[in-house]
Amino acid sequence: MNDPRSTAEPAAAVAVPEAVSALDEPGHGRPGARRAALGPVALVVAGGLSVQFGAAVAVLLMPRTGVLGVVTLRLAAAALVLLVVCRPKLRGHSRADWGTVVAFGVVMGAMNTLFYQAADRIPLGAAVTLEVLGPLVLSVVASRRLANLVWAGLALGGVVLLSGGGFDRLDPVGAAYALGAGAMWAAYIVFSARTGRRFPQADGLALAMAVAAVLSLPLGIMEAGSKLLVPSTLALGAAVAVLSSVLPYTLELMALRRLPAPTFAILMSLEPAIAAAAGFLVLDQALSTTDALAIALVIGASMGAVRAASRRGTMEGS
Repeated sequence: MNDPRSTAEPAAAVAVPEAVSALDEPGHGRPGARRAALGPVALVVAGGLSVQFGAAVAVLLMPRTGVLGVVTLRLAAAALVLLVVCRPKLRGHSRADWGTVVAFGVVMGAMNTLFYQAADRIPLGAAVTLEVLGPLVLSVVASRRLANLVWAGLALGGVVLLSGGGFDRLDPVGAAYALGAGAMWAAYIVFSARTGRRFPQADGLALAMAVAAVLSLPLGIMEAGSKLLVPSTLALGAAVAVLSSVLPYTLELMALRRLPAPTFAILMSLEPAIAAAAGFLVLDQALSTTDALAIALVIGASMGAVRAASRRGTMEGS
């Protein structure tokens, strides 16, 4: 199942998937076909629920270990689980394969570190709303259609509302971390798709997670030290790893085998609403009316882009 194509190939340069186009083809209106078409979408949504509630648990863990300690626990536990379950083969891969998996691991480590730095400073819903701009920008750039600039403008309006005209209300450092995490999220989508094509099952994910864990380990030890070894802390860290890494990354990797990167990026834009719900239920972070409207604008922009992508796929397939 290894893909011999160069890693320089844009991951977004793929056709609209069967999951979208099948709904519009003759003979595919049966309930079974519709359920099959919605399968990848369900995987993305389930992954979003898992990762955002896992992030809420991680915020509760931060007072014990610090941000870098949480990142280390999450990545190390996730890598251990994936390596045991997947038992990836180390031989038989090309230099390009290894380059892809190492880049994927570096991106995952950076994305986690930047996001948790943001979540430590600003509410979870706001952090994810800013972070999701990365995937949304990816979808607009990959589509190469001027119409999608309208949806990008709508999302920008949501960000302006969220910032209250300036990021001072949110903490500018936290907002900057969230935007940086968004850039890494866009890169994660690209490298996840490439890794999924080059490695069978979740082997590439397991190896990339190990790379991320090795890179984060010195930073976590420097910040938390022996606190990382407290049994209750280890248990919470394992829970965060399963909820925020093992389960969602596996579901997303499965979805990316059937969804192109732009469509996947747009679907992930539902996560601000999920994060806001997790922040309210787990962390008691209530949203103001303005914040809720800002998140709704970003989600509305994403849904508009989804419809535009689906229409384009239908027209190209006709």
